[in-house]
This record gives sequence, structure tokens and C-alpha cells, in this order.
Amino acid sequence: MAGRGPIANGPMHPRPLVALLDGRDCSIEMPILKDVATVAFCDAQSTSEIHEKVLNEAVGALMWHSITLRKEDLEKFKSLRVIVRAGSGYDNVDTKSAGELGIAVCNVPGYGVEEVADSALCLILNLYRRTYWLATMVKEGKKVAGPEGIREAAAGSARIRGDTLGIVGLGRIGTAVALRAKTFGFTVIFYDPYLHDGVEKSLGITRVYTLQDLLFQSDCVTLHCSLNEHNHHLINDYTIKQMRPGAFLINTARGGLVDEHALASALKEGRIRASALDVHENEPFSFSNSPLKDCPNLICTPHSAFYSDQSVTELREMAAGEIRRAIVGRIPDSLRNCVNKDYFTSSSTNYPEGMNGSGSGYPYNPLIHSTTEPPLSGTPHAHMPAHSTLPTLPTLPESSSMINHQSQKPDSAESH
Repeated sequence: MAGRGPIANGPMHPRPLVALLDGRDCSIEMPILKDVATVAFCDAQSTSEIHEKVLNEAVGALMWHSITLRKEDLEKFKSLRVIVRAGSGYDNVDTKSAGELGIAVCNVPGYGVEEVADSALCLILNLYRRTYWLATMVKEGKKVAGPEGIREAAAGSARIRGDTLGIVGLGRIGTAVALRAKTFGFTVIFYDPYLHDGVEKSLGITRVYTLQDLLFQSDCVTLHCSLNEHNHHLINDYTIKQMRPGAFLINTARGGLVDEHALASALKEGRIRASALDVHENEPFSFSNSPLKDCPNLICTPHSAFYSDQSVTELREMAAGEIRRAIVGRIPDSLRNCVNKDYFTSSSTNYPEGMNGSGSGYPYNPLIHSTTEPPLSGTPHAHMPAHSTLPTLPTLPESSSMINHQSQKPDSAESH
């Protein structure tokens, strides 16, 4: 398949179009991209809702988690060269097909580590100490008094010190959870077949080499791995039976890792004492149409573990910085977090000099808008207002152009 050409930019070319596919707020991204691109938003939930102008002209796309791009969706974009997933997971993009089409797919793996780790520990503590349920009792006006009343209300509460926490996936977040859990007195073990030996020694934790061993040894299991074709429904009826009776289960990673029908049965039968889920197989999550709707001892939150004001600002700056590198640099060589380089065909990466690199007419500096370095003084966009509009479409105050022929919808959820 013939590769797509480079992104044409510079004084002799119109600014390339970059679109936020499934959101509306571009106020953070626009100052970073204003001098090299026109920024617009679509607020779409599927490619059928995306305006023809974006499908034909957009060279860059920013996306959260509420839209899915499969091969047939990617083929609708005629000029697209780079997709940046605002988050760490990219299971909603067909990265192989994108690479074969000459489209780079990038993620933002370094943001929100502390927030997700803190959220995971918060959920673990709630399950052990039953804080959520006890607070709900008080709010509902139930009177709890005397040792018998406390015993009944707090039944199932457990001591943390000495229990074993099993972490599935010891990446950035899994490591942060391990360090926090040790402070509370957990014995920490982990399973991650992709890590080299010796990581456990530097962290002072224990490694196991099969999922079965982790499930068998853990009083509490927390998931921190990505979702792929090999681990869909990693937690299912079979693996739940390998867990210790009365164990806890936490998932702040990806909803598809847990078979919710199997989890519902295990909760109702008491094989799992309690569970906390921030992610779900179908999102946005609703109890009304979920197999979990009648389950006891379950906490569900709306895929929000990643969120803090600081983490989202950091995420959006990093995502926009990757788009900028794609425009003023070379694809995929200039990209910091391209996840599908292996799928690029040779024809899709053989660009002439000066078309998508230093000869483009815009200065390229990879430190610009880094979240760890201050913007360099004198950068073209350092003091520009946060506005960018499509000249042929209506503009909105304090925002970007909206490219959407559908009615407006509530703000899309954001995903880590």
C-alpha cells in the first residue's frame, strides 16, 4: 500500500489542520499549536459524525477514549498522518492498520502516574476498611451503636499489615502502587512477563512468574496492565477460582481485563469478598444495563482515577507537543511516543528532505512545551493568545472551531 506524503507546512503552504475528534475544549492545545496548525474540534463519538472537511484535510488528530478508530474508520481520513491518544492506553485505535496506511499513532504514557496509583490505594483502603459503606450508612441515617452494632456494620473489615498485595503489571503505575502499598504494611508481589529479572530487587518486592501463582498467593489483586488481544478477560471464571477465597479485586487499568459476568457471580457467591472498578467493559458505565447491577460489596467509579487538575493539564500539553513534533519534525523519527513504528511500510516513511523536517519553514525544538522543561524564550508561540479558528467555519469565543454537523453533546469523558 502506498504511503501517505509528508505534512506540508511552512510559509508557502496553508497551515495544516489538526482536529480534536471526541472533545470540545482545545484551550490548552491551541497556544502550543497556533503557529504551526489550525486547530478545530469535532465532538464526535464515531467517524460518521465527523465533518467531511476533517476527513479530507486533517493531518493530525487528538483523541480521548470515547471514539474508536478501526481500519475502516482510518481509511475515511484522506490526509491523516498522526494520531495522538490523550492517555496511555491505545486499544481504541487499530495501530497496525494505521501504520500500514502511513499514520503514526502516539500515546502519552508519562502523565497521571501518581493520580492512578493514589486512586488504586484509595480503593484498596476502602475495601479493607469498608469506609465507603460505613459512610453511606451514616448518610442514610442508620444508627450504629455498641460493639454489636459496629460488628454488624463493619463486618468484612480487615487488617492490612501482613496481607499480600498482588500487582498484575509493574509499569510506571504498578511500581508507584507497590511503593505506596509497602508503606501500609503490605507484602507486595507482582507478575509481569515483560520485565527483565532484577526489578524486584531494586524495589524490595517479590516476583512471581505465572499469573496462577500471583492469584493463589494474593489477599488482594490489583490490575495495572494494558489491554491487548492476549489478555482480554484476564480475570474470568477460571482465574477467579484460582484466587484465594475472600480475596479483593481492584481494576484501574482497562475494563476489558475483567469478565464482568464472572465477577458478578463471584461477588454474589462470596468467592470475592469485595471489588472496586474504575474501568468497565462498556463506558460510560451504568448499573442499569450491567451484569454488576445487583452485586454486593462493589465500588464503581466513572473511569476517573487518572484525573486531577494538574494531571489533565500535563496530559494535554504533552499530547499537543507530540502533534507539534509531527508537524515540524519528521514522522515517525521526531515522535517521542510512537507506538506503531514497526507497522510502517518503507514507502510510508521515505520522505524527501525539507518537506517534513528542518526545511519546513518552522523551527523544530523538541524541548518546546515539554512538561519537564520551561518553554524556551523567543519561541514563536510563547506569548500568543489561545485561539485558532477555521476561516471557513463559525468560531466560538475562547475556543477552537467546531467541526460537527450533529447537535452538541455533553463533554466527552477523558481516559488515562
